[in-house]
Amino acid sequence: MLLETPRLRLRLFRDDDLDAYADMCADAEVMRYIGERKPMTRSEAWRHMAMMLGHHHLRGYGLWAVEEKTTGEVAGRVGIWRPEGWPGLEAAWTLRRSHWGKGYATEAAAAAIAYAFSELKAAHVISLIDPQNAASICVAERVGERLEGATQISGNTVQVYGIRPGLK
Repeated sequence: MLLETPRLRLRLFRDDDLDAYADMCADAEVMRYIGERKPMTRSEAWRHMAMMLGHHHLRGYGLWAVEEKTTGEVAGRVGIWRPEGWPGLEAAWTLRRSHWGKGYATEAAAAAIAYAFSELKAAHVISLIDPQNAASICVAERVGERLEGATQISGNTVQVYGIRPGLK
């Protein structure tokens, strides 16, 4: 499975992506609004990569590695997923700090949402965002998502942004 945007490839994770993924997950600034809100060890990052691949296997979709076309470098993860117990089909994005500010999150998230509507025939896509994560809120708004409410995920209150097909 592969999605392409003008500057990026969204593809399944590979074993040789671990260095870049572990680097991203070890960065406290990157992880401050994600999951347990703390950096992951290398082995935790590996297990998380394996979980994302398992999600693809079980559900037929999931989070992809984001690869820069020009360099082949892994910039982060973006995709559509719905782990067990999740409140909806989520468009999610996380980028390595060295790739912030380039518009990659918006570019990749827009492609993932388009995929959810066209290929998965989704009627609604959400993004779960920490209320303090201003950058992710901006990405959600740029791709057409609007604030719909709040919920609890893993003991943390997050805002629910959402979009339906044909709305922007």
